[in-house]
Amino acid sequence: GHRRKNWKVRKFVLRDDPAYLHYYDPAGGEEPLGAIHLRGCVVTAVEDMPDTKKYDVDNILFEIITANEMHYYLQAASSTERTEWIKAIQSVARTGK
Repeated sequence: GHRRKNWKVRKFVLRDDPAYLHYYDPAGGEEPLGAIHLRGCVVTAVEDMPDTKKYDVDNILFEIITANEMHYYLQAASSTERTEWIKAIQSVARTGK
């Protein structure tokens, strides 16, 4: 959402060899729309984001900052899912190839 200034639903696949988070159009398609390189990244929960309406984000955002300082903001389906994604991405960022 940070590049296009709007939110889009995407399907994400986390891989550790190589350490990437690939994203796809949820309507189908085998080829990823893009990928986030996770080796050496920082991922954190985002509690408040400027320029968003409170009811749009509901404290389920997280941010990935890549080693080359690209910022990605993602919204999980729930706070539990956000925590699971953050833990999984942190693990891959440390141990993935």
